[in-house]
Amino acid sequence: MTTRQSLVLIPGLLCDPLLWAPQVEGLADTADIWVAGAGGHDSIAGIAADVLRHCPFERFSLAGLSMGGYVALEMWRQAARRVERLALLDTTARPDAPEAAAARRALMETARAQGLTPVAQALLPRLVWPRAPRSEALAATVRTMAWNVGVDAFLRQEAAIIGRADSRDTLPRIDCPALVACGNDDILTPPAVHEEMAAGIPGATLVRFEDCGHLSTLERPDDVNHALRAWLDR
Repeated sequence: MTTRQSLVLIPGLLCDPLLWAPQVEGLADTADIWVAGAGGHDSIAGIAADVLRHCPFERFSLAGLSMGGYVALEMWRQAARRVERLALLDTTARPDAPEAAAARRALMETARAQGLTPVAQALLPRLVWPRAPRSEALAATVRTMAWNVGVDAFLRQEAAIIGRADSRDTLPRIDCPALVACGNDDILTPPAVHEEMAAGIPGATLVRFEDCGHLSTLERPDDVNHALRAWLDR
């Protein structure tokens, strides 16, 4: 039987607790869950410190998706003794390439000038696998999360992502049970970068979700919950 865990979940860019709603519901029987906010600072280090400061648990299992993965890695660097397990979903340890940073700055300008509706529309084809079940409902959730996050927090998040550290040197030092997982059709952070992370973390488990894009927690919630349960049981 799985021992009851304290579980912290970190959303990605332009995401809020809705990103993790299927996990909060599906894992409620095995974990006490807290979904952190991630829009109050313009650096990954600042976001991580803020999450650690407000976290209701002294020690916890930690999962982050996309930008949430960058924050989770930084939380491990800042407070490794508090992190019992680490799960990195649809993310990367690499810093932004120059062209990716330029694309982010263009989206920031769009947000300043026109708000987040065109930003969400521009990101949707890369966030959700086009043939995903319930793709229209998923698109509506993405738009709702964007509106909930708001322009100011989005601008801070993008600045934090652009300035994030290269975490590849951190990977070999991670000494807790680690899960690396992604959608098999993730365009933003392809399976290859997850293979790199899993190879870099001693003893990490690598899981790929079939017919799934970047937002695996929403696209394949049952598969994600199954992987997280196995990780929590390690």
